[in-house]
This record gives sequence, C-alpha cells and structure tokens, in this order.
Amino acid sequence: MNLLMLVFNQVNRGTYWRAFQFARRLCQRGHSVTLIATSSDEHFLIHSREVQENLTLVEAPDLLSGSLRSGWDFWNTITRIAWLRGKSFDLIHAFESRPTVIFPALYLHARSIPLILDWADWLGKGGSVEERSNPLIRTILRPIETYFELHFRTRANGTTVICSSLLEKAIGLGVNPDSILCLRNGADIDRLKSISKKEARSRVGIDDNDLVIGYVGSIFHDDALFLGEAFDRVSTTNPETRLLIAGYCPFEIKSLVLRPEKVIQTGPLSDEDLNLYLAASDVFWLPLRNSIANRGRFPYKFTDYLAIGRPIIATSIGDIPLLFADGEIGWLSIDDPGSFSQTTIKLLNDPKTCEVMGRKAREIAESEFSWEVFTNELESFYQAIILQSQKI
Repeated sequence: MNLLMLVFNQVNRGTYWRAFQFARRLCQRGHSVTLIATSSDEHFLIHSREVQENLTLVEAPDLLSGSLRSGWDFWNTITRIAWLRGKSFDLIHAFESRPTVIFPALYLHARSIPLILDWADWLGKGGSVEERSNPLIRTILRPIETYFELHFRTRANGTTVICSSLLEKAIGLGVNPDSILCLRNGADIDRLKSISKKEARSRVGIDDNDLVIGYVGSIFHDDALFLGEAFDRVSTTNPETRLLIAGYCPFEIKSLVLRPEKVIQTGPLSDEDLNLYLAASDVFWLPLRNSIANRGRFPYKFTDYLAIGRPIIATSIGDIPLLFADGEIGWLSIDDPGSFSQTTIKLLNDPKTCEVMGRKAREIAESEFSWEVFTNELESFYQAIILQSQKI
C-alpha cells in the first residue's frame, strides 16, 4: 500500500508520535508511507526527507510560532495541498480534523481515495478546550474547535478511535459502527528499556534510600493541582518520598507543593536521559481528574510506564479501569487526593509487590501492548477499507 498520514502536530510532539510509530512499522512490512506534520520552526517553505526506507517525512511551514502551531494556520494548509497536487495514494489516514489536516485530506478524498479519520483526544466542547486557563481564548475557540472536531466525521470511509468514549461519540454522530476500529497506542520498548533502579539512580544522582514517584510529560492544570495535593499528603506521611517530573511539563510543579525541595523537575530530556530518570522511579502516577477531556483520551504516558516496568497508580477514569481489573500492573484510586495518596503510600511500603507488578508491566508492554500488535490491527483495517471502497 502507498499510504498518506496527516497530523497537525509539530514533529516529535503529541499525536505525531502515534502516527510515526504506526508509519515506521508499516514501512518495515513493505508499505510506503508519507507522513505530513508541522515543522517546529519553518515559516515559509515545505521540506521533505526520507527518515527510513519507504518512509517520507514532510514538514509543512506555519506562519505562527511555538504552541500556536497547532493546526489552524491557512498557509500551512495551502502548502500541504500544493505539495500534494499530482500525487496519488491508496489511502489517507488523517489524525484529528483541524484545518491543516482535514482540508488536504478532503482534497485527495474528492479523487475517490479512501479516507480514515483518527480520533485520539476529545478536543471540543466539554473536552480539552475547557482546560484552557484564559476564559476569552476558551470562549473563542470552543465553537471553532467543536465544529472541526465533529463536522467531518461521517465523511470518512473509516474511523480509528483511541478509547470507548470516543467510540460512543462517533456512533452518536452517525458513524457506522462497522467502520470503526478502537486503536490504542503501543509501548515503545525499543526506545525505553527496563533498566535496574540502582543503575539508573547512580547515573542521575538520586539517593538509593529515597522513595521516588515518577510522572512524565504534559498535564492539565486541574490534574496538576490534584498531583500537587496528593504529593503533599504522601510526603507528610513519608518524608523521604520524592516526586520526579520527567520531560516537558507546562507547569512548575514545585510551586504547587508544600515541600518544593522534594520535587525533581527535569524539563525536556533526550531519550536516553528520559529512560534513566523514569527507571529511577519506584512507582508511576497517572492522576486524572474525572473530566470529559480525560475520559475522551488514553494517555501516551501509560505505555511509557509499561515499557519501563514499574507499577502504576491511577485514578479510575475512562478506559483505565479495564487494564487494572486484576491488579497485576498497579492499583486504582477514586478521584480524590486523599485516597490517591493512601493508595500510593501503601504500595510504596510494599517493595515486593512493586517488583512483581513492574515485571508484569514490562511483560504486557512486550506482548499485548506492543506496537506490532496494534499495527497488525491497523494494517488489516486499511486493507478492509480499501477493499470496501472499491466495491462502492
């Protein structure tokens, strides 16, 4: 198959990784993939390069800067369409439906190329748009985000969703259930290795006697407040506990806790350093408030935690409880900082259980949550959608 994937995200950010991980594995199977994403710094020119055999990465320019490069720029949209003129593909997979994705996708779809729309975040009304701190921006963006998120869903030949909430929402919009694939993210076991805690701590300078709670990546504001309050409760009971915030995080977590000296916040890291910091943790946190935005997604960090091989403490939100039913990889808590902290303290004080859960987490990362398993599902889905479109 000759495939086109479109994402609004900048290269190496957000849903770009979801598309890239599928693309690289499909190429290893002999398919050709062109992945179009947004450049992190180019304003005017579009650039393409081969990043592995059969995989072409196209970086589209954007007139905006920084976090504003998020799928709304008309120049980004126009240059993508211009670059696609005269090109043909067997199938288009559009990740979300903001303008820089949906308009180039529909441009090719009009030539009878089958289209699949991916839905990995509830972005519009009730979803992540409500997490924006500026009320004016929130009010302006809400109807625009909602329109683009919902309006085009029934125009696709197929739909991929990341969680059951978005599956139900797609069906509610009139999408044929038989044309929907629930497609999770896999665990990147090649990038993140299961390194011993002792080795990792010696290399990043964390004391062997500390108890370390790990968290990776971005976070919503209300979830950050939840995390801070829960850590205050844990550190009051267990003063030797430290909170590790690895990688990019939009908030200064030290300002949200009573004992900022107990927080290690690294900022952006190389893959090697990220691996070491995460491997230095005793347990991982997934503190999600019970919001539509959190129920309408499946956090990428969950599979990072599996790959490292440490137990996970999570709130019982969205599809997360389905994976914790037997308690093999971690424990669940209700959406309450007190309960969450007590669950954490109990597990931190049980190193043998932590060790067993950690081994099971890595085992799941290498088996049912491997990218290969999900790529198998996606490859078969592509073939079915192409076959069905040829019959129409």
